[in-house]
Amino acid sequence: MHIMSKPVTALDRALGLGITFFALVLGGNIASRFGVSVFQEQLLFLILGCAIGSSYISTPKQVYPRWVDFLLAAAGLGICLWTAWRYPLISTNFFRYEQEISWIGMGLIPLLLEALRRKAGFSLVAVVLVFLVYALLADKVPGALGGRASPLDELLGYLTIDSTAMMSSPIKIVATIVVIYILFGAVLQATGGAHWFTDLATALVGRRRGGAAKMAIVSSALFGSISGSAVANVASTGVITIPLMKRGGYSPRMAASLEAVASTGGQLMPPVMGAAAFLMAELLQTSYATVVVAAIIPSFLFFLAVLVQADLEAGVKRIPPVPEEMIPRLADVLRAGWYFPLPFAVLIWLLFSENKSPTEAAFWAIVAVIAFNLVFGYKGQRVRARELWEALLTTGRGSVEIVLIGAIAGIVIGVLQTTGLGFGLTYLLVSLGQNSLLLLLLATAVVCILLGMGMPTTGIYLLVATLAAPPLLQLDVMPIAAHFFIFYFGMMSMISPPVAVAAFAAASISGASAMQTALTSVRVGWPAFIVPFLFVFSPSLLMQGDWPGIVLAVASASAGIFLVSVAMVGFCRARLGVAERLWVAAAGLMLLIPADVGAFGLWIELAGLVLGAVWVWRRFGLPQKAPAH
Repeated sequence: MHIMSKPVTALDRALGLGITFFALVLGGNIASRFGVSVFQEQLLFLILGCAIGSSYISTPKQVYPRWVDFLLAAAGLGICLWTAWRYPLISTNFFRYEQEISWIGMGLIPLLLEALRRKAGFSLVAVVLVFLVYALLADKVPGALGGRASPLDELLGYLTIDSTAMMSSPIKIVATIVVIYILFGAVLQATGGAHWFTDLATALVGRRRGGAAKMAIVSSALFGSISGSAVANVASTGVITIPLMKRGGYSPRMAASLEAVASTGGQLMPPVMGAAAFLMAELLQTSYATVVVAAIIPSFLFFLAVLVQADLEAGVKRIPPVPEEMIPRLADVLRAGWYFPLPFAVLIWLLFSENKSPTEAAFWAIVAVIAFNLVFGYKGQRVRARELWEALLTTGRGSVEIVLIGAIAGIVIGVLQTTGLGFGLTYLLVSLGQNSLLLLLLATAVVCILLGMGMPTTGIYLLVATLAAPPLLQLDVMPIAAHFFIFYFGMMSMISPPVAVAAFAAASISGASAMQTALTSVRVGWPAFIVPFLFVFSPSLLMQGDWPGIVLAVASASAGIFLVSVAMVGFCRARLGVAERLWVAAAGLMLLIPADVGAFGLWIELAGLVLGAVWVWRRFGLPQKAPAH
């Protein structure tokens, strides 16, 4: 075993380096710059092959001999190499090479599922298997959810090769954006930037409870608004904020969830909203300013809940402020690494002033980090070539799980495409919602989450606006409310199972379970699943109406958000019992119901106000009992 350990480690490192190298070639369009014509999918298959091979080598199982792991790794890598070589031919002559494509799919997809099971557990694999079984039996499903079934060999071949399936947007996003932003974080780590940000966070908020999480939420929200991709935001800021939160006392799962939710919420926050604000203004034929103003209150309510939960979670875990002797002087911190924010300025300038791609902007930001460090150093040290080499290796090995998940997300999207399930769900929406707006909204929310899986912000919005907006408009929902509703739920696909790409990306950084992180993210980001219903029934939350109504709606919704967040965490100054949590939750939910909904909306809101006021007086007004000795 000891004799094999060094070759095994070297092989795993080589595969990790392969992921980073091919991702840089793909994202930087290096091949075309040298006059070499290469399909994107060829490089994606090379990246996927390295990820599958690394998964088998780095995650051995004891149920069978070690050589089986190497055999499976070689099989996965070999099939991907073969497919990459043959892709230009078989992709343009699909029917001529149908048998070869089927064999590729029947060999690769089982290997991919087992590799994913080793890295992410069985829960995500089980979800994919349900979709695959549906694709085989879709013609047996009654009603609107019935679809076109495919034979197993034909199905697996299509899912593997077609650019709308496994090789679609999720794995492309991972390969062209996520990997290079993970490299950006690794280079920051190597040059001392991560340590500098830790010192800066400690100096700024170290004296406050949960300060690291609050800094992570604010920074991710700000960058998320302009990044255009929740996953890229997780990859760029998460490599710094997630370790900060873990060191502060948050569990890996909670740290990853807070980062994923904040990064996703950034897409909902004006002024840029991941470029969706411009598209929404165009589709609604209204001004950009109208869209931005409408987004202010919903995004405020969203981040209010996230910040409250981060603070209360710190109270539950008894995460204390940093000891005073460990808090550095702010002036000393700024003097030592003043230039570390500059690469982020380069990143933002290239993205918005120069219209560069996220990948190219990240590449030059990495160059800026290295250049500044070589010139100025950090605490007397300058980055060495060996440390940069290790950053390349670390990036690849740390990207294995998210590459596998990207491929799996493409398979789910492919099933929706080939079976017609996506359009069947849209038809079902109209049928279900003929006589019930609430039922239509619930069904629309589910469909938007499913259709938005793994897609970038603008792609999600365009797709769900096309398919899901017409049924809402038919029931006289205000156009701007309808579009914000589908945009919110399309974005929530980033943190919602079964394919919560942003949550999975954060989990890969924190080392937490991917599916558990997604479930926790749904809990942390719960307002985004409630607020859209509120502004459909009460457009005042979108700045539609008179100012007294808007102020009242914001005040009651804010109070409701706070109370429900307290009930979910079960803490406020002290732990809450079951009965008290139910009391607070009931008061919060009543306050969230808009006053202008139905004949009893105002009375329900007033009842919530009374219940909430009584609880606040009991919790904050009465003297707290001293703990028993």
